[in-house]
Amino acid sequence: MISIEGLSFSWPDGIKAIDHITLAMAEGSSVGIVGANGAGKSTLVNHLNGYYLPQKGTISIGDIRVSKKNLDQIHRTIGLLFQNPDDQLFTARLYDDIAFGPENLGLKTSEITTLVEATLRELNLWELRNKPPAHLSQGQKRFAAFASILVMNPDVIVMDEPTADLDPKNRRKLINLVNGLRKTKITVSHDLDFVWDTCERVCIMQKGRITADGPARDILSNRALLEANSLELPLRLQR
Repeated sequence: MISIEGLSFSWPDGIKAIDHITLAMAEGSSVGIVGANGAGKSTLVNHLNGYYLPQKGTISIGDIRVSKKNLDQIHRTIGLLFQNPDDQLFTARLYDDIAFGPENLGLKTSEITTLVEATLRELNLWELRNKPPAHLSQGQKRFAAFASILVMNPDVIVMDEPTADLDPKNRRKLINLVNGLRKTKITVSHDLDFVWDTCERVCIMQKGRITADGPARDILSNRALLEANSLELPLRLQR
């Protein structure tokens, strides 16, 4: 269970990015967060893993309160897929990127080796294990970034624009991967067709607030509601 109560956050210049949001997400649910640029979507999900800390209000992941003293626990519970995979891959060899998280948990070398190999094989990246991440294709980078999260086996996976720069084949591959994960999943995306395919529930954000919240198919098929929030229907519904 993720519980957000009265969350507010402002930038140093006084601009309010999050304006008193209260939201609950059930364990195992799949929630899409959509909205126009600047609506506050990324700022909201970056609070879940403690990248930003609440200025007002509270966030709890299960029985763990998001706070400075609990960041280690939060980072083990929440896996965040960054919008740009280059921000997530930083070593000279793909294998080392995937091993980085388990190494920081203090696992034995044999355990790390088993985990890394299993994760890379699951995502069809094993043959690329010795390749520098900078030399991977954009699609390979996206799945490599995903591998760096899955190897940690988090309870919650947060994805920020996960289909950015993916070709149709890799986009379909990602849809299948996401739908096969039995975890709590939160997706921030402008790709409303991806949200349609992977989320059960959708929240619309505008100016730091939740302006709509409901079943994904109901929200994403409501042309008037989407247009009122500077969004368009998913491509599959446009005529």
